Amino acid sequence: MSSSTSLLRDDVALTEGRPPLLSVSGDAREWTTRHRDALRAVVAEHGAVLVRGLGLSDRTQTGAVFQLLADRLMPEKEAFAPRQAYADGVHSSTAWPPNQQMCMHHELSYTLEFPGLMLFACLTAPTEGGATTVADAEAVLTALPTELTERFEREGWILTRSYNDEIGATLEEAFGTDDRGAIEAYCRVHAIEFAWQDDGSLRTRQRRSAVVRHPVTGRRCWFNQIAFLNEWTMDPEVREYLVDVYGDEGLPFNTRYGNGDPIGPDVVEAINDVYTAHTRREPWRAGDLLLVDNIRTAHSREPFEGAREVLVGLADPVRFSDVSVTLEGNAR
Repeated sequence: MSSSTSLLRDDVALTEGRPPLLSVSGDAREWTTRHRDALRAVVAEHGAVLVRGLGLSDRTQTGAVFQLLADRLMPEKEAFAPRQAYADGVHSSTAWPPNQQMCMHHELSYTLEFPGLMLFACLTAPTEGGATTVADAEAVLTALPTELTERFEREGWILTRSYNDEIGATLEEAFGTDDRGAIEAYCRVHAIEFAWQDDGSLRTRQRRSAVVRHPVTGRRCWFNQIAFLNEWTMDPEVREYLVDVYGDEGLPFNTRYGNGDPIGPDVVEAINDVYTAHTRREPWRAGDLLLVDNIRTAHSREPFEGAREVLVGLADPVRFSDVSVTLEGNAR
């Protein structure tokens, strides 16, 4: 182990209920260049780390730091809500109402290639709330009811989506194009069932594993967006409105058991309760940097007030076929 790695490990503050915290000083690019491997080793050990003191203040500087930290930055495909893409693999936070909770999830856990590492940088901290919280996916899997996890591990989970021009991500935002032929080709390659509706909208269905093995440790992790993208996690008034306008099958997104059975509100509540019990939070400060192992650690965004700018980097793509323990990633 290098002296740099040992130094960072010794400096990480571990406090119950908070993510691992590393307080540093110095020029952001120089510090990251010098400590890049050691910092990634800390993430490998703890699953996440919040670095405080780098003074990240603009997109160009942040993009350079993201490039230094990542093996490879990746674009976003199949987004469930719009976000703005900046140069060099730097994205805005997902557009999500500031007064609503963005529940725990693993980024793009429904795609066949997803980021293994998430990078977050706070340029403007909100006046209240808005923390990006984290939760250990191994601990969550252990804490969930056994009969529930065994069923999901056996069957997987299904994500259904309905794309239109009024709610959620548009076709172009999700697929990078609105050309039907290109979208259909993408869906076929990525094991997504699809059906065009009479009004020109698109409905899709994909079945994925709910539990995966970490590619480095081999440990089983709860890895999905079953609760977050389920209808019962929506604000009740929003759900009622969407069902009234678009029908049960026209919701922008919803989740089901792998055999197609609906998931009840009791199951969604149970999953979110376990996430809540394992949540670690630290309020953002301007200039903070957060690194998250996207397989081992779930993340969320809490409601907030005031301006908030958090940039996001999706890094180090992982293929689902390399970590799935129950399915081959095929829809049915």
